[in-house]
Amino acid sequence: MTEIFGVPTAALFGQLLIGLINGSFYALLSLGLAVIFGLLNIINFTHGAQYMMGAFVAWLLLNKLGIGYWWSLLIAPVVVGATGVLIERFMLKRLYQLDHLYGLLLTFGIALIIQGLFRHEYGSSGQPYAIPPQLMGAQNLGFMFLPNYRGWVVAASLVVCLSTWFVIERTKLGAYLRAATENPTLVQGFGVNVPRMITLTYGFGVGLAALAGVMAAPIYQVSPQMGSDLIIVVFAVVVIGGMGSIMGAILTGFGLGIIEGLTKVFYPEASSTVIFVIMAIVLLIRPAGLFGTQK
Repeated sequence: MTEIFGVPTAALFGQLLIGLINGSFYALLSLGLAVIFGLLNIINFTHGAQYMMGAFVAWLLLNKLGIGYWWSLLIAPVVVGATGVLIERFMLKRLYQLDHLYGLLLTFGIALIIQGLFRHEYGSSGQPYAIPPQLMGAQNLGFMFLPNYRGWVVAASLVVCLSTWFVIERTKLGAYLRAATENPTLVQGFGVNVPRMITLTYGFGVGLAALAGVMAAPIYQVSPQMGSDLIIVVFAVVVIGGMGSIMGAILTGFGLGIIEGLTKVFYPEASSTVIFVIMAIVLLIRPAGLFGTQK
């Protein structure tokens, strides 16, 4: 059996794949958080619950209406994003001029309410969600077998993340969004409806979380707790990458997923804490994060 640094090749590449899968979800979720914080200045602690809601919407569509995975990729982000629009319109808009702590406490409370409602309705046990038939099976790469669905998740996450970065950083719409955070009065003078833009931006960030939830449903069981532990790791990813940095969220999400996977091979005892150790080191050396800007 071929080995690399004393580790069987199959085990090493298997953990690298798991790291890429985790990194895909870290990147998608931290991207949504970075969009919301960077453009709205709100620390959205509801993000984990909205990720869970995306998975549950897909599960309900399949089991109650017979609507499969591919349509769920479109419907779930819109449905969950619409609930985000309501949260922003009726709650968060009142906190924009206040300290970040108020938004964090409000979104944390909303997350607990959402999780409690789903736990009361569906219990704590997970619900299975089948892989779509088109993505069943695996590809033999010679050194390992790559499950088709997991390869799809990595590729789709990359496309979504890079497309979002391009829109925000390289288009006129993105320029308006960035300008609205600095000088909303000036942007409104150009005929742009800034409050509507802010609302839709929050809905889009929430939709990204829901999209990640749909993609996670066939890999992890759909349960009310599926977002509660993940959101802590994702916040660490955002802090390391730099709060509000779009590219920082993407690169750090994938990078830390791979580091976590490699840690499980070479030092399994540290795999659950390595991201937080890295966060502490980064904050000591560069408080604004790797890709953030010091204000």
